[in-house]
This record gives sequence, C-alpha cells and structure tokens, in this order.
Amino acid sequence: MKTNELREKSVDELAQLLDEKQLDAFRLRMAKATGQLANTHEIKNNRRTIAKILTLINEKQRGEA
Repeated sequence: MKTNELREKSVDELAQLLDEKQLDAFRLRMAKATGQLANTHEIKNNRRTIAKILTLINEKQRGEA
C-alpha cells in the first residue's frame, strides 16, 4: 500500500489496518515455517507496510501530519 493512500486515512482506520497486517504477518510466518510460502518477499513487504502504518499513527497522534 502506498504512503499517500495511508496518509488519507484516519488514526482509527490505520489502527484497524495495522491489526489486519499484523495478522497477515503471523500467517506469513507460519506459512514460511511449514514450507508453504512460495513468495518469501511478501514477509518483507508486509513488515515495511506495518512500519509505515506505525509511523503515520505516531505522526498523527503528535500532530505533525
């Protein structure tokens, strides 16, 4: 997900999206551990998306956005 799309969302929407992405991260880790994950780059992309969301949440809470 692009940063511009994330900036348009509210803190509540970002928090909900963060929960979804963290659940996806768990599923990806379990798929990798069991050898069922073919596209391992998805783990890296998911981790970066989580970091973007957390950064935007912190910016919006501090009023810097």
